[in-house]
This record gives sequence, structure tokens and C-alpha cells, in this order.
Amino acid sequence: MASLKEVRNRIVSVNSTTQITKAMKMVSAAKLRRAQDAITQMRPYATKLNELISTVSANTEVGATSPYTKVRPVENVLIIVVTSDRGLCGAFNSNVVKATLALIQEKYASQAAKGKVEIMPLGKKGGESLQKRGFKVNAEYMDIFQRLNFATARQAAEQVMEAFTEGKYDVVEIIFNEFKNAATQIIRAEQMLPLVEKKNDNSNAGKTDYIFEPSEEEIVLELMPKAIKMQVFKAVLDSNASEHGARMTAMDKATDNANELLRTLKIEYNRSRQAAITNEILEIVGGAEALKAQ
Repeated sequence: MASLKEVRNRIVSVNSTTQITKAMKMVSAAKLRRAQDAITQMRPYATKLNELISTVSANTEVGATSPYTKVRPVENVLIIVVTSDRGLCGAFNSNVVKATLALIQEKYASQAAKGKVEIMPLGKKGGESLQKRGFKVNAEYMDIFQRLNFATARQAAEQVMEAFTEGKYDVVEIIFNEFKNAATQIIRAEQMLPLVEKKNDNSNAGKTDYIFEPSEEEIVLELMPKAIKMQVFKAVLDSNASEHGARMTAMDKATDNANELLRTLKIEYNRSRQAAITNEILEIVGGAEALKAQ
């Protein structure tokens, strides 16, 4: 059995940990509200824009001529991995890394064997983890969450788009945590480039006639780059909200675990203290009886 001093020290340590986890939970809850508002307000626009691109491209010939829809034999692959800068958020980051490794194994194993899979991390944790595993990492935008705004996401997207049109990459994938609620995040892996036409499940839907102003080509070619940039920004906002939700949940569980441990330690402390007092009483009684015998 541990001594009273050791148990007391552990109680003090667990109390300090509980205060930290409570504070981190409150901070994450405050940040989550802002991050959740940002993604919920932006998501309908991004979804409608993607639907518009898909529908218009399917009903016109201009989309097929865009450099962002050009399909080439897959030799060089870029995977954009969106994680957080900090830990203490449960399996938030490790799940994205696992999904990235699974994607590479399933779709790009031959390219990875040739060293032709490159990682572009948005967030430090994913970049550090995958770099340790031997992948080539483009870390230019790894600190994107320190300057989280559309301008930074647009710059990152433009760099990727330019590299794709120049033939540096043949396919670009993006992996991130999609925010559902504070306790649930869903791993999403989406092909960013080349843009692919989404199939319409309605087989009775015929070709729709559109009136274009100023012109069919200008509209489609203007919307495509915007949709790609919005896809990157949406992934970053989704990941940001998911991170705060995951950290709030993780800190809540950590606080509960600390409280349970504290309860167990207090019981142990009281038992040890009671045993110590009992021993002292026995020693006193034994000493008194020894004096009487003399």
C-alpha cells in the first residue's frame, strides 16, 4: 500500500490535471461555436456551387475542354492532408493519417513504391506524422490554421491548380474530417483534380437547355477554379470545427476519468489514514499494557 504522502501527492497532481482539462474543454467549446457557425454558413454555398458545376458541365461541351478536367495516366499523386496543429483531441489526427495510408495502399501503391506520392499537409500533425513515414512533404501551407482565412486557402488551391495544369501532378486528393456535430467527425476523401462529372441518378432526366450570359465558356471556366478553391476552404473549415469538437469531447472524457481516479485515490487515502491511525492506537495500547506488566 502506498504511503499517505505518495497518495496525497497523486491527489494534488490529479486535481491540477482536472483543472487543466476543464479549462481546455471550455476554451474548445467557445471556439467550436464560432467554427461551427463558419462551416454551417459556408457549406450550402459550396454544395450548390459544386452541383451547378456538375450540372452545367454535364449539359455543355465546354467543361471537357477545361485544363482542370483533363484525365492523364496516373504517375504523380498529390494528397492534401488536413489535420490540426495540436494534439489532445483524441483520435482526430490519427484517423486522418490512417485514412491517408489506406488510400495510398488501395489506389496508389505502385506510385508510392516509386516515390511519386507527395503529401501537402494543412496542419502540422499530419505533416509530421507522414514525414516520419518517409513521404515527400510540401510544408508550405502546413501552418494554415495560424492564418485561417479564404485568402490563404485560395493561395494553397491556386498553387495546386497550377501544378496540376503544368503536369506536375496527375491526380490530387484531399482528406479531412467533416464536421457533423461536437461528438462526431466523418473522414472524407475526395478527388479534387481532375474534376469528375457526378452521375445523375435520375435516368429520366434529359439534357437541360441553358441560356448563358455572358457566354457558356466564360461562365464554366470561371466557376471551375472557384469551385476548387471553395473545396479546399470548406475542407479547412470542416476540419477546424471538427478539431474543436473532438478536443472538447476528449477533454470532457479526460475530466470524467480524472474525477473517477480522484474518487479512487481519496478512498485509498482514507483507508491508508485509517490504517495508520489504527496502528498508532495499537502501539499506544501495547505500550500501556507493557507498562502495566512491569
